[in-house]
Amino acid sequence: MKNVIALILGTAFGLILVKAEVLSWFRIQEMFAFQSFHMYGIIGSAVAVGALSVFLIRTFKVKSLEGNVIELADKAPRYKSAYLGGTLFGLGWAMTGACPGPMYALIGSGTTVMILAVVMGILGVLAYAALRDKLPH
Repeated sequence: MKNVIALILGTAFGLILVKAEVLSWFRIQEMFAFQSFHMYGIIGSAVAVGALSVFLIRTFKVKSLEGNVIELADKAPRYKSAYLGGTLFGLGWAMTGACPGPMYALIGSGTTVMILAVVMGILGVLAYAALRDKLPH
């Protein structure tokens, strides 16, 4: 039953992303060219909601569906490799006009060229798995 609920919520979220034009390559290109506030407003709103959610989870000691108190780490460790990874992620996002997460929604909405981006992403994960021991962490 949890999988059915997750599928329904994921589909609804995908529809919201499509209708809000968050998946639009045009909107993403506008963002990277600093030509429009549309995407920055959405991302900023998401950051604000996330910060409020973390505050509320910590303040009210919210429990998971299994009944365990959700514990959030105070601060994540910093890794120099994250800067390189973040840069590569951003370059890929700018070149494809799509963030990896919503690519499936783009495929579902008829932008089938994103199949190539998904395949390349999978190949990137496999390349990382093969080279993980040789990379700085």
